[in-house]
Amino acid sequence: MKTIYVLNGPNLNLLGTREPETYGSDTLETVEKLCRDTAAELDIALEFRQTNHEGEMIDWIQQARLQADALVINPAAWTHTSVAIRDAVTGVALPLWEVHITNVHKREAFRHHSFLSDVAQGVICGYGIRGYRYALIEAARSL
Repeated sequence: MKTIYVLNGPNLNLLGTREPETYGSDTLETVEKLCRDTAAELDIALEFRQTNHEGEMIDWIQQARLQADALVINPAAWTHTSVAIRDAVTGVALPLWEVHITNVHKREAFRHHSFLSDVAQGVICGYGIRGYRYALIEAARSL
């Protein structure tokens, strides 16, 4: 069975209470349930994680090299700041889908640049939490 890691970056643990006018009312638990239900439909194994610590995210990406077939990542603010996460992703050479709940291109200018988009198989933004489902479907299809 193929395995996909779904990794979530900083502050996503606050979904549902953090700026609901921007991020909606769905919680991270709702996102996880959506991902698990989608994985079951696709007959893939899923590892779902969230961290506020960049080093932990890098450790998980490196761990995925030995345990996963693809990555789906919502790097949150690290999208725009972390060369280290980019280096980890390129170092493990797993297919990657980048997900953002909001349309980052309709937000502040600093959010328009991603250190990951050019190494991702696909970028899905602006579809709310459904973007995770779309990324999982595409990742599974590519495997």
